[in-house]
Amino acid sequence: MSIEQTGASAEIRALSVLPARREEIELHTADGLTLVGELALPAEREPVATLVTLHPLPTHGGFMDSHVLRKAAWRLPALADLAVLRFNTRGTASPRGRSEGTFDGGDAERFDVAAAIEFAEFTGLPRPWLVGWSFGTELALMHGADPAVEGAILLSPPLSRATDADLDEWDRFGRPLVALVPELDDFLQPEEARRRFARVHQAEVIGVDGAKHLWVGEASVRRVLDEIVAHVLPGHPPLPTTWAGTIGTASGADEVR
Repeated sequence: MSIEQTGASAEIRALSVLPARREEIELHTADGLTLVGELALPAEREPVATLVTLHPLPTHGGFMDSHVLRKAAWRLPALADLAVLRFNTRGTASPRGRSEGTFDGGDAERFDVAAAIEFAEFTGLPRPWLVGWSFGTELALMHGADPAVEGAILLSPPLSRATDADLDEWDRFGRPLVALVPELDDFLQPEEARRRFARVHQAEVIGVDGAKHLWVGEASVRRVLDEIVAHVLPGHPPLPTTWAGTIGTASGADEVR
């Protein structure tokens, strides 16, 4: 990563990395596995809330560095004072390393979700929200109704593994549930999503015109990050598109994974 000290404001681009305190972490599951991850915190302040992120399907290239989650970690500690926790679920590898165990289709991953929530709780990270993307939304719906969690934001929920029983559990749980559904999603589009999520009375389904499942492009990423901040921090101003100060530029490898 290259670092540039800017005097005037510079545009925040796809590979911009804003200042934060970043540390490698490990999560320990109840069934004895060690999962690798990263925690990004505001550089000079304590976080006001926490995003516990759940990545897309690892058998189709999803991991903790999937681009929307990575950009959340690059930007939101600086722009919104949020802590961003990313990790590889069991058997998943990234440049950070490989988590122990093997992919279990979303079943044993219940221990991974619990370990991430417990890490946030026991390290004093405030107001944890789950942010799942694709397969990660299934994990949030199936295993995320934990009293320590304030709510969940779902990006491109396919609702292929999560059942009506899981939705009913979220309805009883009563915490906020927000689904960002791309107009052109390959798996679940807004009209059907509204029908399926209707059984969760507190659910909000937001259809995003022109967007696709992978949220490719800076406009899509900014829409996602703006929606996350608006729901986690009601009343927060729109995220700026420029930054004055130190700014890094990351490698473009795996940009849309």
